[in-house]
Amino acid sequence: MMRALIQNGYGGPEVLAAADLPEPGPPGPGLVAVAVHAAGLHAGDVWIMRGEPLMIRAAFGRTRPKQPVVGRDITGVVTAVGEGVTTLAVGDRVFAESDQGGFAETALVDARFVRPAPANLDDAHAAVIPVSGTTALQAVRLAAVGPGDRVLVIGASGGVGTYVVQLAVALGATVTGVASAAKADHVRAAGAGRVIDRRTEELGADGARYDVIVDLVAAQPLGALIGLLAPRGTLVLSAGTGSRTFGPLPRLAAAVLRSPFTRRRLKPLVARRSGDDLDELRAHAEAGRLRPRVDAVFPLDRAPEAFARLAAGRVTGKVAIRVRGDGEADAAARADADAGAEPA
Repeated sequence: MMRALIQNGYGGPEVLAAADLPEPGPPGPGLVAVAVHAAGLHAGDVWIMRGEPLMIRAAFGRTRPKQPVVGRDITGVVTAVGEGVTTLAVGDRVFAESDQGGFAETALVDARFVRPAPANLDDAHAAVIPVSGTTALQAVRLAAVGPGDRVLVIGASGGVGTYVVQLAVALGATVTGVASAAKADHVRAAGAGRVIDRRTEELGADGARYDVIVDLVAAQPLGALIGLLAPRGTLVLSAGTGSRTFGPLPRLAAAVLRSPFTRRRLKPLVARRSGDDLDELRAHAEAGRLRPRVDAVFPLDRAPEAFARLAAGRVTGKVAIRVRGDGEADAAARADADAGAEPA
């Protein structure tokens, strides 16, 4: 048997609970079994918990997830490899993006999306990279960020936003971040030269124009953001809020329809899993260019609290779950979690 976090329906953290489940069988062709040490949370996990936007239930299940064990970001050690896997071996320390099933003591993962974990990071910090880091990397790549670019990151204090700031700075860009005043120091520490208080300052009031805008929040009208771009600037749209049924899709579709009628480039981002991107992120992490901020670490039995904190916007950077650990480690995890975070 193994300990795992299961989701019994859609709603708030009350639909989540730790439970004992049978260990998965041996990995099939192309799969590896990973003893999960730590897991990372990201915004998509909260969407799945809530079952919103409602359209995602078509893929995950009408009344509850078809796969009761959710979770995608993991770090751990390979315990078995399936037929045809030649790039990984038992005992390898890895980080990976699974296709759900990650919040468990053992996860079966497609070997294409499993890579050696950054050697300089502990389990919790490595576990919070895959989904958010890959999304950030694909955002700066889509925008073709380069030296001297003026980049505006809206939602700069979140998991993806922090990585976008760091990666853009690593590419030689000058970054302005938008966040709450309580999280401004975190955004500056990530490398932003300036932070705009999202509550008290109006975007564009200073006359600044940007070569690239990465919008992770969707709080401003498209027209307003386009007006903040340089004549040949690029707007990258990723996730954000939207309608209860369709989420951000109408906004992304509007950007696609509007794009032919402006010299600016409007680029919706649909992030995808990529083992090659994990390799690149590992290189950035080991060189110190990518520095995960783990706001708190929760033991598995308290994972619903981690979801609650993320859903309430009370996380600066990332939050992790310790899946395997001794008593001393779990005590440290509880202390970290109880220490709290700055309010959003």
